[in-house]
Amino acid sequence: MEKFTITTTNDQYDVLIDYGLRHQLDTLCRSILEGRKKALIISDTKVYPLYGEEVKKSLARLLPVAHVTVPNGERAKSLEVYRDLLTTCIEEELDRNSIIIALGGGVIGDIAGFTAATYMRGIPFIQVPTTLLAQDSSVGGKTGINHPLGKNLIGAFHQPSAVVYDIDMLQTLSDKEWLSGFAEMMKHAYIQDPNYLAWLKEHVNTLDDIKKPSIRSSIRRSMKIKATIVEKDEKEAGIRAFLNFGHTLGHALEKVSGYGELTHGEAVACGMLFAMRLSNTLQLSTWDIEEEKAWFQAIGYPVDIVFQYEPEALIEAMRLDKKRTSKGLTFVLLKKAGEPMIQTVKETIVRQLLQRKEASS
Repeated sequence: MEKFTITTTNDQYDVLIDYGLRHQLDTLCRSILEGRKKALIISDTKVYPLYGEEVKKSLARLLPVAHVTVPNGERAKSLEVYRDLLTTCIEEELDRNSIIIALGGGVIGDIAGFTAATYMRGIPFIQVPTTLLAQDSSVGGKTGINHPLGKNLIGAFHQPSAVVYDIDMLQTLSDKEWLSGFAEMMKHAYIQDPNYLAWLKEHVNTLDDIKKPSIRSSIRRSMKIKATIVEKDEKEAGIRAFLNFGHTLGHALEKVSGYGELTHGEAVACGMLFAMRLSNTLQLSTWDIEEEKAWFQAIGYPVDIVFQYEPEALIEAMRLDKKRTSKGLTFVLLKKAGEPMIQTVKETIVRQLLQRKEASS
């Protein structure tokens, strides 16, 4: 079993990665679970039928367990679903000695974590990720929901008590979900580890390559990069903002396309490539855009989809992004792999690039 510990200013928790861990939650998390009044599993309508009862059975060896399911996908991160989850917490008589189990992908981690962060001013929760995308979102304590005007505008920092990653559960992912998660692994390599990026480019050049057994070691490497950054900057006051590489345009694409039409990772992949083009335009870098684009396309990312949407609609969405400043749109740019930087960019420059499909410099 792969295991490492994340230490932040006020919290410390273990990340466990292996096959079959969903059957061992009572053993692996005994010190967290024992003596608590009740556990509430929050999952979605797709994941719970696959794994929910197995997780419930494991937890029930230590404490009473209830469960609730929410709609599958980004639509679950709404004010309405959040309100319903709070109602469930009250009806199930959860108290501050209870615990929430987030069983699902990044969306479930976000909304279950936000429910835990705000119910009775905060109760503990355990992340049990079921997607490749959640290798990023399950670490670091960012929780939240969407507002109709923008993604993740409502949220809180609330660290989990543990992350238990059973990679057996990745076997039921769709191709789009594999692609969504791998984009975040690419992001970690681009911003932090040129050697890791070179390894990914050598070993992953098709969708099928992402699914190979070597993914286990890659997941650990990616999560360790995220953990190292979070330990240094828990509340995104500095270097943690680099983890937003690809997300300024990515979040705008998710909103403009209609939440759920593009996966988070597909949108972020488009955003990363755009950020590299922008870095070149501002003469901060000399990326070979055609080479990078060819890699993205070979794996299966729809990198040109950005040009299907009106530039003004995308810019308006970026204006509402929580990373925006009064001076322009804020992007994470790359001088080169491992050298990210925060840059405020004039809207006119962004607009010009969004209008030119052939832009490559």
